[in-house]
Formats: sequence, structure tokens, C-alpha cells
Amino acid sequence: MAQYGRIEIHLADLLEKSGLSKNKLCHRAEMQRTQINGYCNNTISRLDIDVLARLCYALNCEINDLLEYIPPDQKDAD
Repeated sequence: MAQYGRIEIHLADLLEKSGLSKNKLCHRAEMQRTQINGYCNNTISRLDIDVLARLCYALNCEINDLLEYIPPDQKDAD
């Protein structure tokens, strides 16, 4: 999978900038804390578009604030 790059989730950074606690985000986005932790720690394996919409709504951000595509290292591709 690394040959295609990866998606990085910046939820922890957005939470810190917003000043919201994980508990408040759970309430606003109607999500479980374990799910929030998975997104904060980049440990999820599949993105859910409904969850992404909830996070963007709750944090008043754009999807490109939340997600970043990291291309593969050119040395790894050769």
C-alpha cells in the first residue's frame, strides 16, 4: 500500500486549534470516543464519508483541513 502513498488525518491538530475537547467533539459530531481516538491517532483503515462530514461540520472546517494525501517516497517507487 505504501507504494501509492497514504492519507493522513489531522483531527488531533484541528482539535487543538479549535480548543474543543474530545468529549465535546463526541457530542457535537455524535460519535463514540473510541472512534474519535482512531481518527486522532490515524489508526483507522477505512474512511467513512458520513463521519468526515460530521467532523467537518463540528469543527467548521473543510475536508482538505482534515485530510492530506502524502505521496510515496520516490526512492520507494523505483
